[in-house]
Amino acid sequence: MFTGLIEETGRVARVVRAGDGINLTIDAVKVLDGIETGDSVCINGACQTVTAADGSSFSVFVSAVTASVTTLGAFTPGRRVNLERAMTPGSRFGGHFVQGHVDGRGGIARVDKGPAGMNVAVSVPAGLRRYIVEKGSIAVDGVSLTVVSLTGNGFTLYFIPETLANTIVSEWKAGDEVNIEVDVIAKYVERMMESGTSGGGDESLMKKLAEEGFA
Repeated sequence: MFTGLIEETGRVARVVRAGDGINLTIDAVKVLDGIETGDSVCINGACQTVTAADGSSFSVFVSAVTASVTTLGAFTPGRRVNLERAMTPGSRFGGHFVQGHVDGRGGIARVDKGPAGMNVAVSVPAGLRRYIVEKGSIAVDGVSLTVVSLTGNGFTLYFIPETLANTIVSEWKAGDEVNIEVDVIAKYVERMMESGTSGGGDESLMKKLAEEGFA
């Protein structure tokens, strides 16, 4: 589990094809503190398992499935990436619940930079739009964000200078692909509602959702 609060940006050092997958080596600093083989690290929003680490970098194996669903399969040496270690029991919780399970790839449709921040429009696959609501949470390239507004094919975001300075967001441009993880709570609610309408769910839950305007 992650928070979507990026700890640092790293840089892709090596990309080596390995069967149907890819071995990635990422140069980093902060996330290497206490890292061990088997630990989880979120790379641009995708949870990956550390296969090796030393004083200046760590490596992961990107499976063929992960490479096909996320942008990791298109990484090349020199690319800067967002990094976050998995939460620990004593961690302060910020952001929102980010699993590191990418739901799909979106596209940067528009970038408008201003003196105080940056407006970005993102397009997403039609199957993901029903999970996105105004003022709701979403993770884009691993960054926990609040949806500003909905558009016909996606949503808009606004970035403050702090986020621009500490993530790869400032490098986005129209046409770039990004990893999208919708709020997991929306998916659970949808599943419970499906169960309820089919007669197998909790009737009291369905009644409560209806009373609150969610069903």
